[in-house]
Amino acid sequence: MPAKYLVHTSPAANRFEPITKSGIIAWEEGCLKCAVCVKKRCVYKVYEKRGLNPRQMIDSIDNLCMNCLRCVQGCPRELIHKSISPEYAAMGDDYWSPDIISKIWYQAQTGKIPVSGAGYPGPFSGPGFDSMWTDMSEIVRPTRDGIHGREYISTAVDLGGTEGALCFGEDGLVSGPEIRLLDLPLPILLRMPVSRKISPNIISGWAVAAKRLGTFLAVGAEEMVAAPESCRPFLMPILDGEVACPEGVRVVESTFSAEKDANSFKSGNDARFVCLRLPMNTGIEERVLAAARAGFSIIHIEASPNGSFLDDPGKTMKDGIRAVHLGLVEAGIRDSVTIIVSGGIAMAEHVPKSLICGADAVFVDLALLVALECRLCGRCDMDLPCPVEMDKAPPPWVAKRVVNLIGAWHNQLLEIMGAMGIRDARRMRGEAGRAMFFEELDKSTFQDLGRREEGCEIE
Repeated sequence: MPAKYLVHTSPAANRFEPITKSGIIAWEEGCLKCAVCVKKRCVYKVYEKRGLNPRQMIDSIDNLCMNCLRCVQGCPRELIHKSISPEYAAMGDDYWSPDIISKIWYQAQTGKIPVSGAGYPGPFSGPGFDSMWTDMSEIVRPTRDGIHGREYISTAVDLGGTEGALCFGEDGLVSGPEIRLLDLPLPILLRMPVSRKISPNIISGWAVAAKRLGTFLAVGAEEMVAAPESCRPFLMPILDGEVACPEGVRVVESTFSAEKDANSFKSGNDARFVCLRLPMNTGIEERVLAAARAGFSIIHIEASPNGSFLDDPGKTMKDGIRAVHLGLVEAGIRDSVTIIVSGGIAMAEHVPKSLICGADAVFVDLALLVALECRLCGRCDMDLPCPVEMDKAPPPWVAKRVVNLIGAWHNQLLEIMGAMGIRDARRMRGEAGRAMFFEELDKSTFQDLGRREEGCEIE
């Protein structure tokens, strides 16, 4: 039996003090000078270890505090308070919220699954993936324990297409075109974020992380020179225009139109596989269908960083993925194409939810920057200095942080698959019956309320 795929993680300390959600405000005016101050009773010795980071001008008390609130409740004059940090609340945007950013920091630092305690503090429902609930019917009696491995759960996926049926010749052997697939140990690929200034050190670290994980890093053809030569088989060069394919790669990404035949593109390149990138706009299902019929077996659908259509922010990528998947199923060619989606993959749960909607794999892009302590402040886009000096991050540290993040996401994928009773990630593709959608439940429950029918008699 082959060895079980396992992402080996190790702690990667922060280079800068992270921004905490809350801070301590301690007023000295009005202090009663108690014989034993509540500050001295702190079991974590927060006030005794208190200091100032001169480089960042951050009080260490905020990062050392464990939020037990003992000092807040014990002060007789109520001079100690906890408040939300304005700098924390200013991070990110409505989609990439401060809570998502801080959880990515934690996972990249420790490689562990974030635990928030008893109960679920998040929203009941919301837009996009937040309106989905996965099947947890096996969680009380798990037949397949995900992380601890009492039974194998495969997270491997294939890149490439297969034929709808096998054809045999007169000699009894399989005839027809050769079926070629790329096997990945997990349904997650890495991708360089769009319109972001990335230093060669970061690209080198990401390439090393892709090699350790056994996946691919999609990177511009010009930026490939920053990656070590040993990582070249794990790179997916992005070719914009008539650019020759670099040597030593197994797959390339192209922005060619769907009308261009895939075989004609391969003839001018030595790459074995070609991935076509299409923007997630209105009518994406028709363009994907045309690309699949033109011979492209790997199609990358790119949504906005906020998980919506590029031309219509009101439409979410969840609905786009489902439309593409159902369109290919109705055409009878779903198995002949691999669908990879990107944009808005910000949490571990977005990976299985994308698969359930109909994707084969996902690209992780902006989360790779957040794993390197990025605050999504946008200063780099304005040519302003980065507050965490990402361009100076050493490649080994970059690789370790990314491996930790993907390792934590991989463990959470195993947990969800174990709770659903599914032991193969390929089996999750399009398995919408194993999930509940808020829109469908809301419609089936409340659409008939208030409707009047003539001649209806109540017995």
